[in-house]
Amino acid sequence: MKLKKLITLLFAVAIISSCKTKTEQSISLNGTWQLVSGTTITKGVSSVTDYTKNQQMIKIVNDTHFAFLKHDLHTSKDSANHFDAGGGAYTLTGDKYTEHLDYYSDKNWEGKPFTFTVSIKGDTLIQQGVEKVEKEGIDRVIIEKYLKLK
Repeated sequence: MKLKKLITLLFAVAIISSCKTKTEQSISLNGTWQLVSGTTITKGVSSVTDYTKNQQMIKIVNDTHFAFLKHDLHTSKDSANHFDAGGGAYTLTGDKYTEHLDYYSDKNWEGKPFTFTVSIKGDTLIQQGVEKVEKEGIDRVIIEKYLKLK
C-alpha cells in the first residue's frame, strides 16, 4: 500500500512540475528568421519599413549566439550592395531577449546590450525593445516582425 501511495505521489508531482503557465514556457529562438517589417518610433514619430521589397535581412540564432545579415535586393550598376551584418552572444530569460552586439561595422554600436521582449505565434517572431546608442544620438523603440525560414 505504501508503494502504491508513493508511486501515485511521484506521478502527481511529475504532472504538476511539467505543467507551466504561458509566461513560464520557454521560447526557442533557434533557427533562421527573415525580417519582413520593422517599425521605428523616435520621439513619438513612427516609421515603417517593408523588408520584402528592396532589401532582405535574416537573423540566425543558435543556443548561444545570433547573427544578422542585410543586403539590397537590387544592386546598382556600380555593384554597391549596402551590406550590413552584426552578431554576438545573447541571453533569453522568459520573454526577455538581450543581444550583446559583439561584432558590427560601426564601433559605436559594439559592446552594447539591446534588450527586447519577444513572442512567437506560429512561424512569426515579434521583437520589441529600445535601441539606444548615445554616441550616435539614437534613442528609439523598434518593433520587428520575422518569419521563420524552413
